[in-house]
Amino acid sequence: MSHIARKWLDLPYATLSPAQRLDIYLPAHGDGPFPVIFSIHGGAFAIGDKRDVQLSPFLTGLDRGFAVVSVNYRLSGEAIFPAGLQDTKAALRWLRAHAAEYSLDTDRIVAWGGSSGANYAVMVGVTAGEPLFDDPVLGNETFASDVALVVDWYGPMDFLTMDCQLAQSCLGPVDHNEPWSPESRYLGAKITDVPEKVRSASPLAYVDDRVPPILIQHGLMDNLVPYQQSEQLAAALATVAGRERFEIDLLEGLGHADPRFETPENLDRVFRFIKERLS
Repeated sequence: MSHIARKWLDLPYATLSPAQRLDIYLPAHGDGPFPVIFSIHGGAFAIGDKRDVQLSPFLTGLDRGFAVVSVNYRLSGEAIFPAGLQDTKAALRWLRAHAAEYSLDTDRIVAWGGSSGANYAVMVGVTAGEPLFDDPVLGNETFASDVALVVDWYGPMDFLTMDCQLAQSCLGPVDHNEPWSPESRYLGAKITDVPEKVRSASPLAYVDDRVPPILIQHGLMDNLVPYQQSEQLAAALATVAGRERFEIDLLEGLGHADPRFETPENLDRVFRFIKERLS
């Protein structure tokens, strides 16, 4: 990050855990306020960091006039659902409380994540005002935690259907229902034993006609999070919110976290969606 002149690193947005930190990057030029790419890293809800290689495609937003905010949150080894989601929402409230200090336009926040980070990004988009996920203990409770747009890169949406979908596509491993799976560790129990908790962690349970526009991208050869997860989200959005509220790209030949998501051509497509919908 040394080439980025305007940045603030490891800002605490809450005080319960050392994980509750975020980084802010601003474009090299301009006074703002800048629209915000809110980057939520993936890592099976258990690993990853706000400053690892996953941040690279999001940082290209700096050259397009966006601020970039990258957030850490409590991972499943420290605290189970809904702690990590509560953290991401607390970070959004903190940003709104401090928007003027960092030249941020918090009416134009784009939540963007890959894999488990995409689950969080979509959850943030569809659960505005859901009291279970806005923990006042984390601070700034008078500020909103909603976002204007969501970009979902190959996110899991319904944990209990993943193994069946992978088997149908002859992809694998088929182990999401195991007690040691990332999803089971995230929820604190084998997912097949806690279907109601699985539903609480699924964006599909909260889709309504107020959801922000969502861009969904998923590779058809994803052997970790089946592409049918994105089809389920698209079907729910089409039924409840309307076909105009989302766009979906199912990408031939791409696997999970495929480098081709980060090509200049695909990033141009993503930012075209963002700019059109923000305007």
